[in-house]
Amino acid sequence: MTDVVVCPHCGTKNRVPAASEGIPRCGNCHNPLPWLAEADDATFTDVAVKSGLPVLLDLWAPWCGPCRAVSPALEELAREFAGKVKLVKVDVDQSPSVARRFEVQGIPTLVVLDHGEVVARQTGAAPAAALRQWLEGALAKAPAGT
Repeated sequence: MTDVVVCPHCGTKNRVPAASEGIPRCGNCHNPLPWLAEADDATFTDVAVKSGLPVLLDLWAPWCGPCRAVSPALEELAREFAGKVKLVKVDVDQSPSVARRFEVQGIPTLVVLDHGEVVARQTGAAPAAALRQWLEGALAKAPAGT
């Protein structure tokens, strides 16, 4: 799985794989790129657990209004924290094993992972400013974090 990401610094289109080593950087200006990926039961370990960056895990469902409402704020955080965090989205309806692993009882459930270990967890939608503050606090606790 590879997504095309437009560099926010120079506008160059870059291919960014869902699972890889290191930090994705623009092939033109070499600035860190936002890393947004999707995972499911089959790909979760490679995409999220083996990530060298802390992971902001979004456990969501397409029918969930609050999930859709918080998604743009999460994507903005992925752009803001490019090179420091990887946003991984998992549809809980399509990935029951991942949902069980994180004992999802309500969605959206947001989890910050460091090498597969839970650093912070939050259930429910929140305003962008509150999500930013929550993520900054979680990254400060993550050994691989900033």
